[in-house]
Amino acid sequence: MTRTATVERWGTFELTLRGGPGTGNPYRDVEFGADFRHGHRVVPADGFHDGDGVYRVRLMPDREGAWTYTTRSTAPELDAVEGGFHCTPPGPGNHGPVRVAGPRTFRYADGTPYLPFGTTCYHWTHDEDEKLEEDTLRTLAASPFNKVRMCLLPTRAMNPPRLPFPGATPGPPRPRDLDTTRFDPAFFAHFERRVRDLRDLGVEADVILFHPYDQGHWGVDDMSRDEDLFLVRHVVARLAAYRNVWWSIANEYDFNTAKTVEDWNRIGQYVQRSDPYQHLRSIHNGTRMYEYERIYDFRTPWTTHQSIQHWDAELAPRWLERVAKPVVIDEIGYEGILGRRWGNLTGRALLRQFWHGMAAGAYVGHGECYPEQDEDDSAWISRGGRLHGESTPRIAFLRRLWEESPDDVFVHFGDRRHRHRDVPLPKDGGPWALDLIDTWNMTVTPLPGRPSGGTARVPLDHRPDLALRIRKAT
Repeated sequence: MTRTATVERWGTFELTLRGGPGTGNPYRDVEFGADFRHGHRVVPADGFHDGDGVYRVRLMPDREGAWTYTTRSTAPELDAVEGGFHCTPPGPGNHGPVRVAGPRTFRYADGTPYLPFGTTCYHWTHDEDEKLEEDTLRTLAASPFNKVRMCLLPTRAMNPPRLPFPGATPGPPRPRDLDTTRFDPAFFAHFERRVRDLRDLGVEADVILFHPYDQGHWGVDDMSRDEDLFLVRHVVARLAAYRNVWWSIANEYDFNTAKTVEDWNRIGQYVQRSDPYQHLRSIHNGTRMYEYERIYDFRTPWTTHQSIQHWDAELAPRWLERVAKPVVIDEIGYEGILGRRWGNLTGRALLRQFWHGMAAGAYVGHGECYPEQDEDDSAWISRGGRLHGESTPRIAFLRRLWEESPDDVFVHFGDRRHRHRDVPLPKDGGPWALDLIDTWNMTVTPLPGRPSGGTARVPLDHRPDLALRIRKAT
């Protein structure tokens, strides 16, 4: 008797077929996918060639019970293959993919609230340094960060062992042996293994598809429209069945002079059409620190949330008022001691931006760029590894407060040294309990009294980095 395969809800079912076409260019010449059925519902999913005549198609089942599938392909030996599997309840820690739940909120598919506390490790997978990657995963497991921004494509300064495309000899104006009509299965096998590792840690993988940092070196930032969409289709077919994936169409899109806003919209719409599960999608702007920024027009229907680079989180109400989509300030500047203004914030300065953003109804991302300490240790934002800054434990304290108090009101007083502040209280729902929070020393001190309305005079004693929590008295 043949045993029916089982996959947990929001897990990944994979069908692998061998012996398909392997000559010519099967990446372009062979169409392959499957229709998955649950009752009367049909979920079409694109498949992909994975080298040596191996073809795969994946599904993230979102309903429990019996599923069946039928493949479809232009290759007769891959067409009309039938089978099935059983979807079981989700396991511990599996809450499904993250969804937008309102103009300022996110939730997992099972209804569990999700507060994004992201960090940036652009190229932590590209050197295929197992020790460094394992250090990165251990660091993330012990950190407050539940989202990682990570790039698919290399930068000019890199010399990785593999690229998404075969051929890796750089040179102006672009390497002629970089074959953008094929893919390197080994590169993607490594990349998606690390996406699964993040999933198992409960960390979202915010996959950055394009960026402007190649500058003609590898030839991947100025590809044609067909080459762009060819890459995107393959990436979506490979990764969309992992519940922890987000799509960032580009990092600092406006610094890429080879593409227009129309091009970015076309790519975003293509991702929207190609992804059966409608993972979160956005695009990230560049900025001249303290000079100007080009915020994307997030009214475009294909974007699910606002991914913003800006140095001032107190402006979040402006963006929320303009577009009713959650604001994630993925880059606000990084803690470190680099010579660049974006890379030399103190831990206190970065923490203040987290508090400003959260109090305003937005979410702020972390990054760290201290210089290399030794041979096995490098800047976190580029290659991961270990964290050295002061902000991380304070961000963990902030996350704990916010998750414990989802309905409470927070007021952040910033770096000013006031003697006291008069704070308006909510008009309805009192009496209120007031807690004074020292955001840097990570203490919570209850204040006397249970006011019901009006204002409350909060003693600050000329200390900076304090906040007030307003909660219903019990």
